[in-house]
Amino acid sequence: MEAAIKLFSNNGYNKASVDEICAEAGISKGAFYHHFKSKQELFLALLDGWLQTIDSAIEAAKDLPAPKTFTRMTEAFPYIFETAGDGLPMFLEFWLQASRDKKIWEASIAPYRRYHKHFTSLIKKGVEEGSFVEVDPELASRMIVSTAMGLLLQSLLDPKGAKWEKVARDSTNMLVDGLLKR
Repeated sequence: MEAAIKLFSNNGYNKASVDEICAEAGISKGAFYHHFKSKQELFLALLDGWLQTIDSAIEAAKDLPAPKTFTRMTEAFPYIFETAGDGLPMFLEFWLQASRDKKIWEASIAPYRRYHKHFTSLIKKGVEEGSFVEVDPELASRMIVSTAMGLLLQSLLDPKGAKWEKVARDSTNMLVDGLLKR
């Protein structure tokens, strides 16, 4: 998988061949096809592997009150920013390939939709439990997902421009503070 990330990042998805990935990884094509049906399946597995960290952070905080859930999720920020930092070309490849390939688009848009649904439910929960003020949960959720993606992209394009993990944590705290019922 590391060989694939390197080649997809350096050469692009279309130019990185299974033969090159196998040569870089020091494995046979048979070994490759034992684990993956195609280059596309490997590509999607790379995306899924990175997203599992975010999903794990969300899962670990699901039974807490809404404000605490947001705070707990920030514990995943160090890993998210650390692993994303070396992967700008790879992330751009995901977005580029999603614009060209329906299966990759579906796999790429699914997490956005899942996180939007999750944050919408979390905000509704916060309103129902009396922690949050009345807000449009759909809109607030879109704002959260958009902010997260914007911060991730900024951190990839300008890694030394800010302490992105701190910016993400402070942004989350500011968001939760703005939602808290006083």
